Amino acid sequence: MADRVWGIHMADLDPSIPVDQGFVGIGWDKMRDLSSLERTRDSFKLRYAEAYPDAVAGAIPVQAGVLYRFVCEVAVGDIIVFPSKPDRMVHLGRVVSDYKFDPSSVDSYPNRRNIEWLKHLPRANFSQSALYEIGSAITLFQISSNTEEFLAALTGEESSADAVDAATVVEVSQQVEESTEDFVIKRLKTNITAYEFEEFVAHLLTCMGYHARPTQASSDGGIDVIAHRDELGFEPPIIKVQCKQTLGQIGRPDVQRLHGAIEQGEHGLFITLGGFSPDAKTFERSKPNLRLIDRDALVELIYTHYNKFDPRYKMILPLKQTYIPGPSPGTVE
Repeated sequence: MADRVWGIHMADLDPSIPVDQGFVGIGWDKMRDLSSLERTRDSFKLRYAEAYPDAVAGAIPVQAGVLYRFVCEVAVGDIIVFPSKPDRMVHLGRVVSDYKFDPSSVDSYPNRRNIEWLKHLPRANFSQSALYEIGSAITLFQISSNTEEFLAALTGEESSADAVDAATVVEVSQQVEESTEDFVIKRLKTNITAYEFEEFVAHLLTCMGYHARPTQASSDGGIDVIAHRDELGFEPPIIKVQCKQTLGQIGRPDVQRLHGAIEQGEHGLFITLGGFSPDAKTFERSKPNLRLIDRDALVELIYTHYNKFDPRYKMILPLKQTYIPGPSPGTVE
């Protein structure tokens, strides 16, 4: 049996079509028949650029690379793994033909290879690691980390799926959490201005139950937002907020300047998209009326109060609540 295993996505295609008709395919019909191209990556890049003149330059090598692999690297005897979302199945088969172009296809998948389908298994049969690998965003990719598991599924042999799950669940969960946090911070850094970030912080504090407003002043001693519990802002405590739309580290001098602008009975809050230096954190611990909010703490506050956000802020940060695998109860994270 071949030891080379490929994953392929055909997202816009009813999975019953390639399964019933015995093929896998990829799109890019404007590329025409690729069998006449010289078998070099440069020739595929050139054809792609000609066929799709509006393509982003950085996307050309990626998309042309998919086509090159499908035509030139996939070989008869290789194993194909086709995960399909509509039926929640993983279809496994063997490549039984060379590349061919079918201009008569009505499903927008004219670039094809014939497949002998061997197994059709539920996704639950596979480890989280295997499912994560075949969830690649690329149309065609070589499976490398979980090859043995997919080959074992073909022969009905026992695999290490259960053992792999225990080690993989936390890793995958952490990757999802980190990716979401990176997305939130990037949107707050690149999709709004510095002043709009101050407005966002004021809105977040409002969702937390405060009355908050940006100062809209240039000579405010570094105070960007004023927050208070009562509607008029007379009752203590008054919270003076400084906002830094920066990904870098905030040092002690900046934190001290904020604290210097705080009067008796007031509190200081420093919010940043980045972090704080050890000296800044030490200074915070010595001042009971001062609080530092770094990127991690900010993201947690956003998650907690997201359901109260105005629609415009949900457009800036489009998130949806979902469940992801986590550690078993009693397990230390």
